[in-house]
Amino acid sequence: MTTMRDWIDETLRSALAPTHLDVIDESHLHAGHAGARPEGETHFRLDVVSAAFDGKSRVERHRIVNGALDPAFKRGLHALAVRARTPSEAA
Repeated sequence: MTTMRDWIDETLRSALAPTHLDVIDESHLHAGHAGARPEGETHFRLDVVSAAFDGKSRVERHRIVNGALDPAFKRGLHALAVRARTPSEAA
């Protein structure tokens, strides 16, 4: 079975063709908090750079990412911190 981290990585690579993507599982930092599960894979931090964000506001960028990852929220993803930049912003 694919890990949540791998699924997020594959999904965003397919949806956004990013030039940079970090998917960091921070679930261990949230043990005992709302939405945390003993097996983890509930809290992630993303740093994604994609031309798909050109001309989009910060809110629109987050909506794009959250929309692509909607099935993950249904699988148990509880929290997602997103840094979404364009290639020119990342340069």
